[in-house]
Amino acid sequence: MSYTDFRRQCQAGETSCAETVSSFLSRIDDNSHLHAFLSVQRDEALRRAEESDSRFGSGSARQLEGMVIALKDNMSLRGLPMTCGSKILEHFQPVYNATVANRLMDAGAVIIGKTNMDEFAMGSSNENSAFGPVQHPLNSDFVPGGSSGGSAVAVAASLSHASLGSDTGGSIRQPAALCGVVGFKPTYGRISRYGLVAFASSLDQIGPFTTTVEDTALVFDAISGNDASDATTAPMAPANTTAALGNPLPQPLSIAIISDEQLDGCHPDVIAAYRRAIEAFRSTGASIVQHTMQHTEAYIPTYYILATAEASSNLARFDGVRYGYRAPEVEGQDMMTATRAAFGSEVKRRIMLGTYVLSSGYYDAYYNKALKVRRLIHDSYQELFTRASLLLLPTSPTPAFRRGEKTADPIAMYLSDIYTVSANLSGNPAISIPAGLSADGLPVGVQLQADHFCEDILLRGAAFIEQALAQ
Repeated sequence: MSYTDFRRQCQAGETSCAETVSSFLSRIDDNSHLHAFLSVQRDEALRRAEESDSRFGSGSARQLEGMVIALKDNMSLRGLPMTCGSKILEHFQPVYNATVANRLMDAGAVIIGKTNMDEFAMGSSNENSAFGPVQHPLNSDFVPGGSSGGSAVAVAASLSHASLGSDTGGSIRQPAALCGVVGFKPTYGRISRYGLVAFASSLDQIGPFTTTVEDTALVFDAISGNDASDATTAPMAPANTTAALGNPLPQPLSIAIISDEQLDGCHPDVIAAYRRAIEAFRSTGASIVQHTMQHTEAYIPTYYILATAEASSNLARFDGVRYGYRAPEVEGQDMMTATRAAFGSEVKRRIMLGTYVLSSGYYDAYYNKALKVRRLIHDSYQELFTRASLLLLPTSPTPAFRRGEKTADPIAMYLSDIYTVSANLSGNPAISIPAGLSADGLPVGVQLQADHFCEDILLRGAAFIEQALAQ
């Protein structure tokens, strides 16, 4: 059930928040094999649900009253551990709330727990968590996508109405596509990152997973807006996209699509879903604009140079001195080295790569050059959105792949993000919408991207595709 339907039932007295939270808690227990959650706050969730029932009864329900929502475990919430899927922070207890957590609770949402994730948000399959992999909700032989796989599965398996994830190179949109839910990355700076453990600070963005575009708009509106605690947030008021969802698509509407050549390597079922989405827009009279994405061969190298460089700097703080895990003292062994040896293999790989590209003699050859290419990618997006209202893309080149299939080949794993990383490099908003099932019964998604701060038209386009592809 979507939150919108649940709210309607609450207002009609057909259900209660307390009953719903109890039901979700039971489902979390019954589906523990999915390993979607790392921690759950039962008593606090039930207390807040009772408060929401009182507000519904008195007619003072807030924007997200009674919405049961989960947070990816790299967002700070007092009362629950924040592990980032890593042994380094296994017993760490945050002392403050992330801004998004405060805004959710202020809007009446009930935070039920923290979801599993690739360690420090580094991964595309959710096989890198120090606490074990998340399973796909439809077939345990397949991955749910990453790094926000736990948050995607929480929604796909009906363990919560919604969840929050973080998207550095596609980590909301890719698992949303693989699990069959809506996943949204807003414009960089539209949502505060205060209280989010940084992977790559210039790329990270928080966003929601939901079952419908309408629910996505509700959550986005509640958590967006400038935050004095985060200097990277845009000086803008909270969004009001929900009110515009019912409006017709703007006319004239132009949709940019990519050529068959740039779909090369995509699974046939992904291509079929993409073409259905094109025809749906064409049926509205929209102008279809052929677009060749520029610098595609540089997307993955540029992303991984910049992301790993920032990660090597951000993760330097996990040294065993100030907080988190500290290796036992052993004579003749350096404590800091022993502590950082507790990072998983993927995190170590990215720290080493990032340190290398920032090192003397290689900074100009790699990091500086990647910054210049990032500007070219940004400028190519700016030029595109002078000619088109929206860009339509696949989300992932394939449906979910088998667990272990790509772990031995990091490059193959990284290429899972080929259609998502560019929006992070440019800072543009993007959303993945469910687009049916593959021949094997696995979800497929399509993606829309828009100009900076154009979430209004992006979500309206997504709502149209959601309805068109559901028929």
